[in-house]
Amino acid sequence: MATISQDANQSSIEQTAPVRVAKVRRNLIVKFGVTALAIAVLSIWVMPLFYGTVTSLKTEEQIADPTAPILPARAQTIEFEGEEYDVYNVPFEDGSERRLALYQKGRQSSTFIDPNDLSAEPIEWEGRWRQLEAARVISPTWSNYPEAFTTISFARLMWNTFFYAIVSMIGAVSSAAIVAYGFARFEFPFRNLLFIILISTIILPPQVTLVPTYAFWVWLGLVPSWWPLILPAFFANAYNVFFLRQYFLTIPREMEEAAKIDGAGPIRTFWSVILPQSIPALVAISLFHFFFAWNDFFGPLIYLAGAREKVPITVGLTFFEGIYGSQPHLIQAASIMTLIIPIVIFFFAQRYFVQGIVITGNK
Repeated sequence: MATISQDANQSSIEQTAPVRVAKVRRNLIVKFGVTALAIAVLSIWVMPLFYGTVTSLKTEEQIADPTAPILPARAQTIEFEGEEYDVYNVPFEDGSERRLALYQKGRQSSTFIDPNDLSAEPIEWEGRWRQLEAARVISPTWSNYPEAFTTISFARLMWNTFFYAIVSMIGAVSSAAIVAYGFARFEFPFRNLLFIILISTIILPPQVTLVPTYAFWVWLGLVPSWWPLILPAFFANAYNVFFLRQYFLTIPREMEEAAKIDGAGPIRTFWSVILPQSIPALVAISLFHFFFAWNDFFGPLIYLAGAREKVPITVGLTFFEGIYGSQPHLIQAASIMTLIIPIVIFFFAQRYFVQGIVITGNK
């Protein structure tokens, strides 16, 4: 009987082994497919950034040349006996190809020299040299960046952008935190109704309020100036309030009760208990508004019209494109420089940013 049981167990193991192998193989195929799809989507998303970076490192001649490669490359040349000679990719009858410098041009045959061994004998080549492909070497033009920096007054535009982003971010985060704390912790009449009205403003298209809002600021005499862009940030955005309220609801009330026992009032509790526990959410809101202000184009275009010395980088680049539209390498260089700071900020703050997004709403 023991022998029969062992044989049955052995048979069961032999039958389940192929099933396990097939399951592992299926899981590997699924993981590979998901990874390949993610890489493909990421490649499509990064492609414009790659194109802009490559273009920013080219010269005008390389951009205008339809035969130029995607990467920034120039035609290779060598200096020999005080003169400069072009280098070509020269094919031979045996199927090989060499990079040789055109020394003497001819119709049916030409003379080439080896750039790596200029002391060697010249090489006679039968064929038409005009049909040869010019040899190119990777040669990024890093000077485009300092040239673009000085051409568009990049330092002034960046200062304007930082001023707008930082000041409005402080107003947006502080006002949203105060309002969200009120909705999350205090009981007052019509609290739910007021919160619903506040949240309903999210679906209100900004185009609906554009004309009356602009007329209001003109009536106050604050156009063109920074005030129409900065002051509204100090009156709490509905999305920020909703985001922070959901996060405040995840903070245990026992912590506030302990602070109340120690004699802390609502303001002290908000400052010493709620805000320190909400750093991930506050960082997420700060980044949201900072990137919004950094990329804001329509608002500064309207409210800073006629005050070019105050415009941020988004509007300044359009002025630069209108003047230097024939120099796309400088435009792309300026655009790439504007991306560096947001990327660096997000890189160092991404841990808090992701934590704030994940925890919010999980009560």
